[in-house]
Amino acid sequence: MDNIYLMMIVALAVLAIADLVVGVSNDAVNFLNSAIGSKAVSFKTIMIVASLGIAFGALSSSGMMEVARKGIFMPGEFYFNEIMIIFMAVMITDILLLDFFNTLGMPTSTTVSIVFELLGAAVVMSLIKIANSSGDYSELWNYINTDKASEIIFGILLSVVVAFSVGAFIMYISRLMLSFKFEEKAKWVGALFGGIAATAITYFIFIKGLKGTSFIPGDFKEFVFSNTLLIVAVSFIFWTGLCALLNYVFKLNVYKFIIIIGTFAIAMAFAGNDLVNFIGVPIAAWQSYQAWMDPLINVGGLAANEFSMEIMSQKVPTPTILLFSAGIVMVITLWFSKKAKAVLKTSIDLSSQDSVKERFEPNFLSRSLVRFTILISKYHDTLMPTVFRRKIEKQFQKPKAAKVAEADLPAFDMVRAAVNLMVASILISIATSLKLPLSTTYVTFMVAMGTSLADRAWGSESAVYRVAGVLNVIGGWFFTAFSAFVAAGTLAYLIFIGKAPMIAVLLLLAVLLLVRNYIKHKNKGKYDDTHKGLKKAESKTVQGIIQESADNISNVVSRTNKIYSDVLQGLAKQDLGKLKKSRKGVEKLDAEIEELRDNIFYFIKNLDDTSVRGSNFYIVILGYLTDIAQSLEFISKKSYKHINNNHKALRFNQIKDLQEIDSEFEHLLADIQSIFDNREFEKLENILERKTQAMDDISLMIEKQIQRTRTEESSPKNTTLYFSLLLETKDLVTALINLMDEYYSSYKKS
Repeated sequence: MDNIYLMMIVALAVLAIADLVVGVSNDAVNFLNSAIGSKAVSFKTIMIVASLGIAFGALSSSGMMEVARKGIFMPGEFYFNEIMIIFMAVMITDILLLDFFNTLGMPTSTTVSIVFELLGAAVVMSLIKIANSSGDYSELWNYINTDKASEIIFGILLSVVVAFSVGAFIMYISRLMLSFKFEEKAKWVGALFGGIAATAITYFIFIKGLKGTSFIPGDFKEFVFSNTLLIVAVSFIFWTGLCALLNYVFKLNVYKFIIIIGTFAIAMAFAGNDLVNFIGVPIAAWQSYQAWMDPLINVGGLAANEFSMEIMSQKVPTPTILLFSAGIVMVITLWFSKKAKAVLKTSIDLSSQDSVKERFEPNFLSRSLVRFTILISKYHDTLMPTVFRRKIEKQFQKPKAAKVAEADLPAFDMVRAAVNLMVASILISIATSLKLPLSTTYVTFMVAMGTSLADRAWGSESAVYRVAGVLNVIGGWFFTAFSAFVAAGTLAYLIFIGKAPMIAVLLLLAVLLLVRNYIKHKNKGKYDDTHKGLKKAESKTVQGIIQESADNISNVVSRTNKIYSDVLQGLAKQDLGKLKKSRKGVEKLDAEIEELRDNIFYFIKNLDDTSVRGSNFYIVILGYLTDIAQSLEFISKKSYKHINNNHKALRFNQIKDLQEIDSEFEHLLADIQSIFDNREFEKLENILERKTQAMDDISLMIEKQIQRTRTEESSPKNTTLYFSLLLETKDLVTALINLMDEYYSSYKKS
């Protein structure tokens, strides 16, 4: 029987490695988004600096491991076998929950996950113990460390408000001082800003971080804590002097330097605070097993269900080698995880200074918050003297952007990146020094959102979308807490009932789900790489626009051909699945065309002065592409609705007529696609000549249906659908031919 606990320790060790992988994939956004979003330094440099920060931070996290042992529940109230059930349920739940959020590309909190998993599993195990002993359920609070648990949960919730508020305040002050033209300021301003930022990071990361290290000699710690003020003063002089030297002598950008040390600091703070989320439970389980097996502690050789875990209430140092090994796994994951990039994109998009493709739809709450904020802002403006308001507006006035490709534009400037890194790393370090497992996700995300708001990145064009995104992410955090509590409690109960067989089943299920999600995410990545979506125009000349647009037209024509044929086949076979898939295809096409329309402003801005007429051509082309998408949307929705409502199928003659139209339409579209793929635009004249024949064919089908309706048709729904399909097909052909006519005319002129 003793072997089962050894096997559980081995399983927990494997789960710890897997949890490190999925945890870092989720939390990489916490320390990479600011540096990557600002594009201040190369991605490789950012990764190297972050890797070093993680390695050092892992070594300073020993003190945080106590949270897993005694931060949520009273270990003395449980026996060894019960505490192992709690730990096993927590780890299986944690890894599945984090992987689920990573697959969605949503940043969630590993801290909230582990805290509420421990709470859920401990509560259920406590209730089982009370029920078996015929006790009173009011005794539950004896098993839970309510003081520490409340402190942790309150600290996590408070961090949302504090991080957002502090981030917004520091960003506002920094922008007032430096403006968006910070690189034009006197060099001493940058040196002073760098000195303040680096000194703050030094104090909170290194001085406060010493408390959690187990490998630093006590004498050195005592010296540092006794001379803190002197060290801070020397640090300020040193960092300010170094920044001035970099600026004046080496002509290096001091803000890039701040971002580099800030990335190191926040990566170190992350590892120091969050490592407990990944390996705290397995290490606590291993130390529990050691205590149970140690004859000096378990003097009478008590069985697992008789050995009290009171020993875990004491301070037990974590071996440095385990912390270092965990740091290595985190660094490797950081370099090779693709899921980390998906989570990273969500945070960067929500804090972007410029227009991006918004991922979230506005809702009632986001609209209400934006309206309320606008009203407050207007009232505030009426109270402020005009002179001060103008000076503030001047500081927030953005410089005219250079004409560069959108992909090369940073999401925000280096001042905001530096503030993000400085504020987030300081807040996390304060919590670590207090041995509070603060949610680094909450802190870094809310700091980024606060600085975005203060920096006026959420303008009237994007505010409702960004606020909706923030609300969605925060809602996901509350969902995480609830899910973690319920899932861990459920698994603890199942393990208690099923013992070893249930553990084996749950571990197998966890492996299967992880493998499935990995394969699904990998295949999705392959699809995204191979799928050719519509491309935004980047050319600055008419000829270049014509050539670039050819690829988009070929793409739309090809997808139109497939969608139209699939809809008619779905109608003929009454295949609801095929019709649903066609609807999704139309929605995706329409979204891509919408994105091109949203880019018109930047497209026109980037045009050469001699090529402005190209903008008129491009806008007209987008108009016809929109007409094509709308016709396809109408056809697919009407067809889907007809079959979904179980109306009568189309008659054989109707299907035959539609197939004839589809065949002719397919040939027309194939010829158009060939022309645009091969850039044989002179052949468009032949396409234009086929318009009359196409229209006559559709008109003939309409006349035939009129005759059928008068003599043999008996279904009003059928007739309505059939006429709708024919008339919308006519509009579709019209939009397509008009597109070819516009393209052919512009081609001849150029």
